[in-house]
Amino acid sequence: MPKLLLTVPEAAKALAISRSKLYELLASGAVRSVRIDGARRIPPNALNDYVNALMEEAA
Repeated sequence: MPKLLLTVPEAAKALAISRSKLYELLASGAVRSVRIDGARRIPPNALNDYVNALMEEAA
């Protein structure tokens, strides 16, 4: 079964960016996330949505 939620380091690695850059994107709302007992988690589809938005901007 694939992971339903990723940690910040896992999501940053998937996007090939630094953790601090991902935290900036989370703070700005560019990448959606959820909090579970204070832990930030990112659904994989939120990463897909972010990349798709970047592709649309580039087009």
